[in-house]
Amino acid sequence: MKNISIIGAGNMGTALAVGFSTAGYAVRISNRTAAKLGRLSAVAGISTTVSNLEVVDDADLLILAVQPRALAAVLDEIGPRINYNRTIVASLLPDESISDLEERLKPYNKAPMVARVMPNTAVSVGESMTFICLNDYSEAFSAELTEVFAAVGKVEIVKEAMFASAMLLCSCGLAYALRYIRAASQGGVSLGFEADAAARYVCQTLRGAAEMLERYNLHPEIALDTVTTPGGITIKGLIAMEKAGFTTAVIEGLKLPRTEA
Repeated sequence: MKNISIIGAGNMGTALAVGFSTAGYAVRISNRTAAKLGRLSAVAGISTTVSNLEVVDDADLLILAVQPRALAAVLDEIGPRINYNRTIVASLLPDESISDLEERLKPYNKAPMVARVMPNTAVSVGESMTFICLNDYSEAFSAELTEVFAAVGKVEIVKEAMFASAMLLCSCGLAYALRYIRAASQGGVSLGFEADAAARYVCQTLRGAAEMLERYNLHPEIALDTVTTPGGITIKGLIAMEKAGFTTAVIEGLKLPRTEA
């Protein structure tokens, strides 16, 4: 799977283009307005155009990174042009199911290879947590798709029933992690550090925590026991955070968007 095309140069489309090009892939990306393509046109390995049709030809993987309101018009334009024997159409739209996509493409092909993909914007630095679910016709290419997205982070193939939960945990979750970094950095300022230094220290601390858990295959609670001492300042800080509702706030933040959907 060599030819990657992206339609839509919003935050996620742009992040994917940068991530894939950094990983050595040749990427074509289109956007209806040239302004959003300006920065990408200077990146090695990325070809930009305002024509959606130009990126469709010869695509092995065609990623739809458009706004929901634009999807129908985009598919009306490119649907007749897609090579359905070669091209996997991968949608980043969170509310567009596999069956929705198949139905939209049905006028052009009754057996399109379709996938839903949910990365996060850390693809731009090769550290996304990406989830993929496939339809019956694209399942044969699960290894190839996994290889492509493994170039920009970690990948899991999941059932569609888990797709919304995966988005909340890891796509929305990136924003939640950033909010923690912001809060901890502000706390660092209150302790006397400069703001940029505090943010840098917090980022490295989180890298270390994640690396410890993954390298030693530790449960977070077990790892907590290794960094707290009876009566020490760490356990006192944890107790204060829990008293302020830390764990409950995180869980509710993950659950609430789904209950309101």
